[in-house]
Amino acid sequence: MIVRALPAAGREVAVTFDDLPVVSVTRWDVASHRAITTRLLYAIAAHAVPAVGFVNEENLLADGVTDPARVDMLRQWLDAGLELANHTFAHLDLHETPIERFEADVVRGEPVLRELLRARGMALRYFRHPYLHTGTDLATKRRLEALLAARGCSIAPVTVDVEDYLFAQAYDRAVELGRHGMARQVAEAFVSHVESKFAYHEDLSRRLLGYEVRQVLLLHANSINAERFDALAHMLERRGYTFVTLERALADGAYAAADDYARPDGIGWLQRWALNRGRPEHFLDGEPVTPRWVRVRAGEGWEGRIVRWMARMHRARRRIMGMKAAA
Repeated sequence: MIVRALPAAGREVAVTFDDLPVVSVTRWDVASHRAITTRLLYAIAAHAVPAVGFVNEENLLADGVTDPARVDMLRQWLDAGLELANHTFAHLDLHETPIERFEADVVRGEPVLRELLRARGMALRYFRHPYLHTGTDLATKRRLEALLAARGCSIAPVTVDVEDYLFAQAYDRAVELGRHGMARQVAEAFVSHVESKFAYHEDLSRRLLGYEVRQVLLLHANSINAERFDALAHMLERRGYTFVTLERALADGAYAAADDYARPDGIGWLQRWALNRGRPEHFLDGEPVTPRWVRVRAGEGWEGRIVRWMARMHRARRRIMGMKAAA
């Protein structure tokens, strides 16, 4: 349930997007990705959001070669006055990857980014761990932090993670199957879910820090945000938020605390700070979860397997129909 409290004065949030240029479970073609990018950037610009986009350079490849059309999508972000940052080359999981291989993937995720930024007089400043997996032991964690610092990059934390990728998967699968009513239902549920997440993290921040931290929101470059970011931004403005740069958000003194969290779960920084300060697990109770029906429509669980099977059958029928039409 969302707490409809009066907006707090001076709320601030930095908005970040992972998995650029675009991530989708059903839409892989350049035309679809360009349309998603254009619509998302239009909504971002309409609210003057100084967003940062975190890039996986593997997503720029087509048949193993860098695709200029996909690189142009990154230029669209820069043309909009936004910033780009590193999310590794192949979105590897640090908790399942030897540190030497992960470090190589970090470096491999930089070349196109650095060149695009250099051409604009900008530098690569931020890095975000895939899955928010920052290391299960402090030795690995500190080793990676040292590499990033040597390469001029700061770690981009997250305080509000809304699992928008599940809503995007559910939305994309509904659209693919022609179930537009379901797609609308998913899209409408998304903003309400994000608002409930903000209400929780605002309360958590007050209980932990005594004030509301400058929040950092994690989203993805996907269809649900292209569809609903305008409504999401209106909701945040209604709650009293000003959109700020990631640099401004990280100037909040709370982020100066050392991140000593080294556990398997990829959790947000408010939760990390609480556990690092010795708060019991139940201190974190009450965080809203993604509705089960969305998870099923996204393809999770045995019911989700049926949804995925239906999508495969739909794609197979379309291929057969296409071959018959071409014959």
